[in-house]
Order: sequence, then structure tokens, then C-alpha cells
Amino acid sequence: MINVKLGNIGTAMVTPFSPTGGIDFEKTSVLLEHLIANGTDSVIVSGTTGESPTLTRVEKKELLDFVIKVVNKRIPVIAGTGTNDTAESIELTKMAESSGADGIMLVTPYYNKPDQQGMYAHFSAIANATSLPVLLYNIPGRSIVNLLPETVIQLSKIPNIKAVKEASGNLEQMAEIIDGAADDFQLYSGDDGLTLPVLSIGGRGIISVSSHVVGNEMQQMIQAFQNGQTKKAAQIHRALLPVFNALFSSPNPVPVKYALEKLGISTGGVRLPLVELDEEEVANIEKVLEKI
Repeated sequence: MINVKLGNIGTAMVTPFSPTGGIDFEKTSVLLEHLIANGTDSVIVSGTTGESPTLTRVEKKELLDFVIKVVNKRIPVIAGTGTNDTAESIELTKMAESSGADGIMLVTPYYNKPDQQGMYAHFSAIANATSLPVLLYNIPGRSIVNLLPETVIQLSKIPNIKAVKEASGNLEQMAEIIDGAADDFQLYSGDDGLTLPVLSIGGRGIISVSSHVVGNEMQQMIQAFQNGQTKKAAQIHRALLPVFNALFSSPNPVPVKYALEKLGISTGGVRLPLVELDEEEVANIEKVLEKI
């Protein structure tokens, strides 16, 4: 089976850390139960929100193995295996496959700035090296390169490339992908604040950070839209916008880890070069959290 049901909401999971900076597996277990109980349909491990640039290969393997064990097939587990090195990405993908992941997420190669031909070659090489379903991840704000619609459409013809997380913020680009991609290919918003607009043009759902905090509310919004209750969906969308903005007011995942702590779900701090929130940033986030 080369497809995987990501559902309405895939949560890009934070990586819980201990006071000494290692992965805290006890906290990870608590977090997973919280996510499953609060609107998460699938979970992405070792993505950007999981501070993947600071995780070693050994840590990525240990974290993925642990998450798969705890989840125990209740929801799909997607492994972030994309890097800016195709060979390294293939090795991480094979590791994820052997661990029992349900799929992989591949970010656009960052820093080395490949052109469209290079990105097509990169993604197709990884996809051809695995039987797992592939979720592409386009995020020009972090990687500098933009995976253009015509490239995504070509990649969608590869049997196990099944979806894209689109974080370009460009609805016109997303509409072009939805219109031209293979029939079984799905587009997910990569920006929480664009969840409803993306649904309105034919997108499938959201790969979310805010679902750590407002997953149930986001599910209510999506389900209202799917049931034709567009006015209700729009009302929920407007009510959630301050939360989305607050959780991205500082580098991700610093705000969402703080918000989780306030909700009683401890995930520890962040690894350098990220730093904790200052007093003003804390006050802004707490003001929003009080309302929810």
C-alpha cells in the first residue's frame, strides 16, 4: 500500500527535551497521548518543528522508533527524512522504512539552492529508493528555493509521491498544483493561518504546529467546512487567527513549546541556536492563551 491517510490534521511534532538537552522519552509519550486525544490525525517526527537540524542521526532513529512504539498504529507516523544531501536523505529514508514508519516527509533542499531540474532529480531519486509514500515539503522562507507547480505536477506522477505540504503562502501556486497534479495527489497547507483558504480551493488539510494547542478547534473548523457550514468555519478561523499569529511570533518551535508548558504538557526547552522567549514575548503569548 503506497498511500497513507494523513487525515485533516497532521501535527509537526515538537521534540521534547530533558533539562540536560537530551530527548525526553517520558515527555514524548505524554505529548503523543495529548495529540492523539486532541485532534491530531497523523504525526510528523523530526521535521523543522521537531528541531531536526539539531538532531543527530542516532537521535532521529531512537525518537522515531519510540514514537512508532507508543502510537502503536493508532495514527500514521511520518518521518522527516529530507536534507540538502540526496544520499543522506536516502539513508535516513531507508532507516525510517526499516523502523516501520508509515511515510516520509522530504523538505526542499536548503542552502545549496538547486534549480527545478535539481529538485526533481533529488525527490525522484529518494522516492525511487523506497516503497514508502512521500510527502513533499515546500518552504521557500527557510530553504530559499521554491518548488514550482510544474515540478510538483511532474513529481506527482511518481507512484509513491502522494502529497505536498505547501508553505509558500501562495494560493495561486497551490491552486495550480491542485488543478494539474495526479488525481490521488493531495495538497496540505503548511501555514496554520491558511488552512481554511487552502480548503476552499481544494486542499486536503493542514500540516500544523498550532494543533499542539488548538487541535480540536481546528478539527471543528475543518469539519464545519466539509459539512457545508462555511459561515461557522469562517467564524472559527477568525477566532483562531490570534493563536496562529502568537505561536509564530518568535522562531518556531519556541512559542509552541512555551504554550504547551502553560497547558500542563511539558516538552522542555529548545536547543541552540534557538533561545527562550523574553518577557515581552511571554506576555504577548500569555494574553492570547488566556482567551482559549
